[in-house]
Amino acid sequence: MPIKTQNDLPVKEILERENIFVMDENRARHQSIRQLEVAIVNLMPLKEDTELQILRSLSNTPIQVNVTFVATSTHESTHTSLSHLNQFYETFEDIKERYFDGLIITGAPVELMEYEEVDYWDEICRIMEWSKTHAFSTLHLCWGAQAGLYYHYGIPKHILPKKKFGVYPHRVKNRKIPLVRGFDDMFYAPHSRHTEVRKEDILKHPELTILAESDEAGVFLLMDQDGKKIFVMGHPEYDRYTLHNEYERDKSKGLDIDMPVNYYPNDDDTQKPLLQWRSHGNILYSNWLNYYVYQEVPYEFINNGQIIGK
Repeated sequence: MPIKTQNDLPVKEILERENIFVMDENRARHQSIRQLEVAIVNLMPLKEDTELQILRSLSNTPIQVNVTFVATSTHESTHTSLSHLNQFYETFEDIKERYFDGLIITGAPVELMEYEEVDYWDEICRIMEWSKTHAFSTLHLCWGAQAGLYYHYGIPKHILPKKKFGVYPHRVKNRKIPLVRGFDDMFYAPHSRHTEVRKEDILKHPELTILAESDEAGVFLLMDQDGKKIFVMGHPEYDRYTLHNEYERDKSKGLDIDMPVNYYPNDDDTQKPLLQWRSHGNILYSNWLNYYVYQEVPYEFINNGQIIGK
């Protein structure tokens, strides 16, 4: 899949070195096919790392995707330069009159705070309400998934006795649903979180379907009946070293952090971490784009506003 970016986006060069097809604005103008419009609300502090991870994950189908990065205006980022944000990011006010084929809301390191205590919570609520009428399908990741379940369904989160940290095996629950098409019966995915949404709370809402879960990590993947809202509790987009970097960061701060499980060979943190989740992560993002975004958009598409809700 060609990913369309600004000509000078810093991570574009990294993607090209990995043989990921990145199309700049000049070339895209000469394409005769209609591209998908996907907005990414990036709530992570290291925004360039998250940009790279998600763009990699979106790059595995023949569909051309035009990505718009969105940052909250009610929170001042301290880990990403203002020049980067000004050059490559929009605010909700900038995009609220636009329509998107897909929307992604990322995780955020605010799990231990009550939702209403997060300084950009009101803005996220406006975005999630807006998504009902301005995006065909919204993919919620980690804290973004917990926040979406809380906002749309009132499902609470619960603090874990210990951080869920590592790579966990999951099993597919409903193979007939296209979102898990191509998945093995068992697959691995990374988790890094202090809170959880409990299965028994989800089951109180018959409009939600659990698609994958883990004995150790709990519910991993669920969706509403028509795929307009999809929730991923882990981080299938993570790179090989993301958990390693988190582990080293927390150790350097003197925090009480366990080694990520099922991650280092022989639990030896001096060895190269095992990459066990990339293929299923790519399948998940490809299935989302194909079955819940691309296939839902009429070929003679003119304006999403004429289609959404019908």
